[in-house]
Amino acid sequence: MNTTLMQMTVLMLCGAGWRVLTPNRLTADQTRLVLTSVVYYFFMPVMVLEVLWRADIGWQSLQYSALGFISILLSILATWLLAKLFRFKNPQTGAVILAAAFPNVTYLGLPVLEQIFGDWTRSLVIQIDLFAEAPLVYTLGIMLARHYGASGEPKPKSVLAFFNAPPFWAAFVAVVLNLNQVPIPFWVAGLLQKCSGAVAPLMIFSLGLALSWRDIRLPNLPFIAPTALVKLGLMPLIALWLANLLNLTGQPRAAAVMDIAMPSMVMGIVLCDRYKLDSGLYAMAVTVTTALSLVSLPLWYRVL
Repeated sequence: MNTTLMQMTVLMLCGAGWRVLTPNRLTADQTRLVLTSVVYYFFMPVMVLEVLWRADIGWQSLQYSALGFISILLSILATWLLAKLFRFKNPQTGAVILAAAFPNVTYLGLPVLEQIFGDWTRSLVIQIDLFAEAPLVYTLGIMLARHYGASGEPKPKSVLAFFNAPPFWAAFVAVVLNLNQVPIPFWVAGLLQKCSGAVAPLMIFSLGLALSWRDIRLPNLPFIAPTALVKLGLMPLIALWLANLLNLTGQPRAAAVMDIAMPSMVMGIVLCDRYKLDSGLYAMAVTVTTALSLVSLPLWYRVL
C-alpha cells in the first residue's frame, strides 16, 4: 500500500511540477484539458469496453452500485446537516456538499486499487463510477449546484442528454456483448488491453496538474475541516456498514470501501465554475483531501 501511494505521489508531483515549469509554454490547465479529453473520449471508453465485456455482471454488480449510490446519498445528507449547523452561505454549502459526497473513484481509485488488489478491480471501479456515482453527479449533483449557485444558467438539458457520452455508450455496448456471451477476438483483446494501460498514468498525471497550493487559504479552513471529516472518515465508515449489510466479503469488500474512501473528485470544479459556487474552496478541498488521503487510505487499508 505504501509503495503504491509513493508511486502515485511521484506521478502527481510530476503533474504539479508541470504547473510550475510550463514546458513549451503549455499551462497546467491547457495540458490537463487535452489529457482529460483524450482519456474521456478515447482511452476511458476503450477501457470500459474491455473490462465490462469480460466482467462477471450479476448480483455483485448490483451490490457495488447500491454501495456507491447509498454512500453518496447519505454523505450528501450528512454534509447538508453540517452546513445547516454551521450556517454556511449558499456558494460554500454547494461546494462543500460536492467535495464531501463525491469521491475520486476513477481518476485516483482505479490506479490505486489496481496496484493494490489487481486488475480485477477495474470492473469494480467502473461499475461504481458508471452505475452509481456518474448518474448522481449528472442529476442530483447538478441540481444541488444549480440550487446553491448564483448562475444565470439557461434551462438544464434533458437528464438523458448527460448520458449521451462515450463512456456510457461503451458501457452499453460492453454489457450487451457480455450478456449475449459474444467472445472477444484475440487481436481485439490485445488492442483493448494496450489502450487500457494508458488510462491510469494519464489520470494520475492529470490529477497532479489540477492540484494547486495557491488555492489553500486560511479563511477556507472552517469549511475544509467538515469536508475532510465526511469525505475521508464518515463516508468510508458508511460504505463499510453498507458492505456488511450487502454481504460483501473478502477483497471485493475491501476494494469497494477503499474506492469510496478516495478524496474529492476533480470534476466538481467544473460544476462550481459553471454554477458560480465557491470554486477556490472546492479546489482547496481537492488538494487537501488528496494530500490527507495519503494518510487515511493506508489506515482504512489496515482496518479492512
